Amino acid sequence: MGRQRRRTEVMPMFAAAVTAYAANCALGAAVAAKVIDTSGFRWLHHVLYIATCVTTATAIGVARRAGPRSASRRAGLALLPAVVPLAAIPYVGTHSRRHPLVALAAAPFLIAGLAFALRPADRK
Repeated sequence: MGRQRRRTEVMPMFAAAVTAYAANCALGAAVAAKVIDTSGFRWLHHVLYIATCVTTATAIGVARRAGPRSASRRAGLALLPAVVPLAAIPYVGTHSRRHPLVALAAAPFLIAGLAFALRPADRK
């Protein structure tokens, strides 16, 4: 019997980070397109932003604890550059064109991190 291939142990944290980011982007796009009005609950976008930052940092931290050549470590390194746009968002204007551009700059790194986390851990 061959060894069973399993995904990396950090995959749930990466999935949580990508889900929080996608929910935040969807809400931001809906508000920008005036599909929904969040004037009564503007805090929701902020809660989703904080959830995105916390889950991203946690995913990187959990991946850092993995072995130096593991798939989890590679997933964490792929996700690490997402910290820069996430940290810059509070300092760009919220009603400018820069805000969604800076926010979307994190997307490739979140997707790459999730893709690495989804790869089987026992690849040679």
